[in-house]
Amino acid sequence: MRSLGVAIPGLALALAGPAAVGFVSRYATKFAPAFLVHLLSVTCIILIVLGVFALARSREGLSLHRLGFARVAWSSLTIGLVLALFFILVFGPLAYWAVAQLNMGTFDEGLSNLAKLPVWYLVLTIVIVATAEELLYRAYAIESLSAITGSDAIAGALSLSAFAAAHVPLWGGPAVTTLVSAAVATCVYVWRRDIVALIIAHVATDLYGIVISPHVELAM
Repeated sequence: MRSLGVAIPGLALALAGPAAVGFVSRYATKFAPAFLVHLLSVTCIILIVLGVFALARSREGLSLHRLGFARVAWSSLTIGLVLALFFILVFGPLAYWAVAQLNMGTFDEGLSNLAKLPVWYLVLTIVIVATAEELLYRAYAIESLSAITGSDAIAGALSLSAFAAAHVPLWGGPAVTTLVSAAVATCVYVWRRDIVALIIAHVATDLYGIVISPHVELAM
């Protein structure tokens, strides 16, 4: 098992960085234009990914093959699209129902804030942020934590907890549903070690839920 001290900088940046960016951004919009704050936030997420992967390579000796790219193949596309269909057609409706039944709030505030952004920029943001989240919380965090703890289960639990926390600034109470979706993604990653499949699923799901579905409803 790997020493915790070697991995602390990368893990701290990967697990806490996006959440910190989210919380700061939420309050920064009270003092600065929302688009500028959002643009700076996305830039910070990109820098976090670059920093984490540089640390993973230099301090922990984790190559791209060890970070979910070893089993990338044409099957990645199929797995990703099937997983996206599950999230869109099965998990999504169940999540909305559970949020309503448990009075945890709604996704409306988060969606309305995102709807203020230009569509082209929103699509670009989804591609960047969804990819970054998979690289940080699945590929890097699980591999690094597994090497430290010797357990994929512990690594997965820690990474999905941080993943859910990072979504609280945007979604509030309904962010708890990401614990379930992240658990599914984590299980798929542990099974396949194929991060590209999860990136495809995440991007497709978010594009549907944040861009396509709201515009279809407005057109009806």
